[in-house]
Amino acid sequence: MYSKDLFGKGISMSTEIVNGLCPSCTEYSVFVSMCANQYRCTSCGTDLEQRINGVISYIPIRSAGERSKIKLHSNNSHGS
Repeated sequence: MYSKDLFGKGISMSTEIVNGLCPSCTEYSVFVSMCANQYRCTSCGTDLEQRINGVISYIPIRSAGERSKIKLHSNNSHGS
């Protein structure tokens, strides 16, 4: 559980760090994820989507030059 905000609710975050071959920069690199199945290459900054179909592969979502916001969704089962 992360720290509580002004309204008393906390957010839960989990990260994952994996190794793989980046299809954009073709470097064997470390990928960091804060969202399910979405990773960022630490070598070139490209956002990748993880696909599992017999083997694990990474597909570019957007290039390193494009910016996007990470959307965090609460898995809070309590009512508002």
